[in-house]
Amino acid sequence: MQDGEEPTGPDPTFEARLHAAAVEFGDRDVALLRAIADEGSLNAAASALGRSYSRAHQRLGELEDAFGPLVERTRGGAGGGGSTLTDGARALLARYDRLRAGFAGVAEAAETVIEGRVVERTGELAVVETDVGRLRALTSPDAETVQVTLRSDAVTLHAPEDAPPAGGTSARNRLEGAVTSVDAGEAVATVTVEVGELTLAALVTVESVDRLDLAVGDRVVVTFKATATRATRR
Repeated sequence: MQDGEEPTGPDPTFEARLHAAAVEFGDRDVALLRAIADEGSLNAAASALGRSYSRAHQRLGELEDAFGPLVERTRGGAGGGGSTLTDGARALLARYDRLRAGFAGVAEAAETVIEGRVVERTGELAVVETDVGRLRALTSPDAETVQVTLRSDAVTLHAPEDAPPAGGTSARNRLEGAVTSVDAGEAVATVTVEVGELTLAALVTVESVDRLDLAVGDRVVVTFKATATRATRR
């Protein structure tokens, strides 16, 4: 969150993203478009969100370069001019809502639980020894023998040749395995990956499945943040 913006829009637990031309469309962009629709101008929308006009204008330009015209602007006249959303913007918002609904509908049902033992601790973060290697997770101060719970929507999949190096990303946990299933819906897909004797679930967009050209048997690298991982006493 930037520029003093108040929390707004969908539950940030779900990190839904749409992509076009290497530009990500996410919660902050949804808030910007909806504020323009509510306030009637980019200037008023930026003010309502606590953002600077220049940054909002720059971001809108980036989005339009990637996704096409999103705002129709009128100048002067009896009403003083203003901005309205294009049909393309409304279609983009509807597409985003469908994506988020798909995430919300299956994310909690698709969790992976890994048994382990705390071997190191730094404040709330612990290193947990598991059958698939050492994982970093949030845990209570007195937990020793634990269950590490990983939500499917916290997982990112990478092709092995494009994966970030170990220690080279904020997603400190890194595993490698083989795809065992791809269950794709309209907007999201549940991909299962076998890592040793463990099968974990990843909830990703259909766009990501297509971009990675995922199929059963493919090798993938799985990454997830320590702060998105919970270790509870067993």
